[in-house]
Amino acid sequence: MSLAKPQMRGLLGKRLRFHLPIAFTLSIAAAIMFKYMVTEPRKKAYADFYKQYDAAKEFEAMREAGVFESVRPSGE
Repeated sequence: MSLAKPQMRGLLGKRLRFHLPIAFTLSIAAAIMFKYMVTEPRKKAYADFYKQYDAAKEFEAMREAGVFESVRPSGE
């Protein structure tokens, strides 16, 4: 009783034909999941924020709070 010799010739090609399509499929699936689970909600959150954002009002609030050194509050 002897053990069968392991296949050495063409082993890399045989393994790649099996693993390469799986790797591509999983990477594409991960990219699609990232797009719809992370990127799209983030873009929607930014759009919702800037729909009601008033930069002038925010600047006035920061100026009144004394955040800026070069801009005096309007009361002084």
